[in-house]
Amino acid sequence: MNDLNRNNLELEIISSESGGFISANRNIFNCIRLSDNSKFILNQAIKGTPMIRIGDSSPKVMLVAGVHGNELAPQIAALNLIEYIYDLDLNGKLNGTVYAIPFASPKSTMENSRYLDGVDLNRSAHLPHTVTNVILKKAKDLEVSAIGDFHSSAPNSNPGKEGIFCTKVPCSKSFFIAEHISEKVGSEKILYPSAGVPFKGALEDEANLIQIPAVTCEVLSAIGYSNEKICKRSYLQMKAFLEYFGIID
Repeated sequence: MNDLNRNNLELEIISSESGGFISANRNIFNCIRLSDNSKFILNQAIKGTPMIRIGDSSPKVMLVAGVHGNELAPQIAALNLIEYIYDLDLNGKLNGTVYAIPFASPKSTMENSRYLDGVDLNRSAHLPHTVTNVILKKAKDLEVSAIGDFHSSAPNSNPGKEGIFCTKVPCSKSFFIAEHISEKVGSEKILYPSAGVPFKGALEDEANLIQIPAVTCEVLSAIGYSNEKICKRSYLQMKAFLEYFGIID
């Protein structure tokens, strides 16, 4: 890790191709609770994709938001979750390690855009040097037990509802993680028979293809918009993801 704030929050910039001023997007910035930790993360995001590590034991998981910069609720929820698990860790109540990426592409978030320089990061995780490919390689190097990728979906889009994308082939644990989140939160399971079909290049699919169990959790929200209720739904999905591994109670 290459940076610490005064709270000793460990943060690493894993891609310098994606930096952006989150505060320039008032649709998200006005919804962020400004704490020492969140201000530190926002400042570091100017340099690129920030990854925060909290905890130092097993199991290890990765939690990602902002692969699509205009899907705001999960990014806000990720910051809130970082605060929550940071406090748990301070009190010795975090049972594992969380690698959290609240803004996969700060530049996209700044621009309130689905794309980074014209590239859909959730269709390019298999392509060398893309931000999601960097995230995938980092997850592999860290030997995480799973990846949770958190998104929002607009009405009349795909899936156009709250749900959890998962698969049984080649990585059946994806299905069981989704089943747990569905039972805890009430989000619908959306099962695809095989990873990579039909979403080649999605972070979740490419992770499952290399035997890193992964799910994509969606909440229902208009594009480029969020409110407290939508953020809470994403936050609950994130907590349920961590609960599956016993990292939080």
